[in-house]
Amino acid sequence: MDWDDFRIFLAVARTESLSGAGKRLQIDPATVGRRIARLETGIGARLFAKSPQGYALTEEGTRLVPHAMQAEAAMERATDALSGPEGLTGQIRIGAPDGCANYLLPQVLARICDANPGLEVQIVALPRVFNLSKREADMAIAVSRPEAGRLIVQKLTDYRLHLAASEVYLASAPPITRPEDLGNHRFVGYIPDMIFDKELDYLSEIGAGPAVLTSNSVSVQLNWLRHGAGLGVVHDFALPAAPDLVRVIPDRISLTRAFWLLRHEGDGRIDRLTRFADHLVREVRIEIARLERSQPPVQDG
Repeated sequence: MDWDDFRIFLAVARTESLSGAGKRLQIDPATVGRRIARLETGIGARLFAKSPQGYALTEEGTRLVPHAMQAEAAMERATDALSGPEGLTGQIRIGAPDGCANYLLPQVLARICDANPGLEVQIVALPRVFNLSKREADMAIAVSRPEAGRLIVQKLTDYRLHLAASEVYLASAPPITRPEDLGNHRFVGYIPDMIFDKELDYLSEIGAGPAVLTSNSVSVQLNWLRHGAGLGVVHDFALPAAPDLVRVIPDRISLTRAFWLLRHEGDGRIDRLTRFADHLVREVRIEIARLERSQPPVQDG
């Protein structure tokens, strides 16, 4: 048994399909199937049970996973040792909620890649929690601190959100001078049964809504607001990308949230990922401060 066997085994375990593993490894699915069959023959045990839903780990396969992951981590550490500390190289995949992925990470990661020409970064923007155990990503950004799981958890940054609307909408809608005025307005927000984290239930927290125009995508919500569809809660760091939006009664309604950087516990000794995480934390904090400073200060009263 060699490392390449472990690599293919882990890809099938994480994607639960030969085609998914083939795409991830950039090899033909038929080759993946042959390699798994060869591994099972060599071990003398079935590692996967095929079903209409895909390839599920057997009891023997489940027992093999932690050993394969240890081999994976050892290969990562060996690569780090050979590449040296002078620069970050290789591919790193980050999972993030789409607001962060669209309005914060692109410029941050571009700067990190400018300083590390050998680095390749992928952003997976999905409105849900990422499964790091299945290696959907090397690290993920979450909107609440996880309470369980074998994870390395690091606070990335605090950020602020406010009610916002387009000037066109506000010019034609009833005036808003206090929270009690919000009942006369139409709201844009998340689809209620697709709110994947309680921290995203903004409208309930401020006592507004329910939303009439809803999407699981922050970008869709922002574009609705830009087109004068109503009021919605917006990240302050996204407002510079939508200069036609203005904050509404920011002195009365303001929310603070945090982003958390998550890594699999087994990656703690991989120097390349640790150094990348340090760069990411520093640059995200700088960028949040810059973007939030661009908004008019909130006046008391």
